[in-house]
Amino acid sequence: MIKVLFVCLGNICRSPMAEGMFRKMIKDRGLEQSIHVESRATSTYEIGNPPHPKTQHILNRIQADFSNIYSKQITQDDFRVFDFVIGMDLENVRYLKAHAGPYQSKIYLLRDINPLTKNEIIPDPYYTGKYEETYHLLKESLELWIKFLEAQIVL
Repeated sequence: MIKVLFVCLGNICRSPMAEGMFRKMIKDRGLEQSIHVESRATSTYEIGNPPHPKTQHILNRIQADFSNIYSKQITQDDFRVFDFVIGMDLENVRYLKAHAGPYQSKIYLLRDINPLTKNEIIPDPYYTGKYEETYHLLKESLELWIKFLEAQIVL
């Protein structure tokens, strides 16, 4: 099983939106036995809280299940367990690299999956208020990630 972890600052906006969207993509493709996804925070600001109401609104609209998603901080064990640790912005990636120890090769910036958006970030809608923009940026990159991971699955 391939294990994917999405990471942002508080784990209430971008990374839970990515987790919910990716779960739906996995389910729609019948890949539940092949790909597992979760999300985490780099900070402790929102630990235990559900996704932001505007994130919930988007996930409800696309019929993505987020019933058991709540903010958790990334742990050292996560770097060992997950195959792909994917940050939403450069600050997330810096934090992840500073804490990953021997697992540096597992860390990615989400939009780097597309050579045309390399080094581009997913801005934090908690500060920008642009949740729809976040959804569209995530959708573009997540579709490439799911295709990439599908190609990794050994049948």
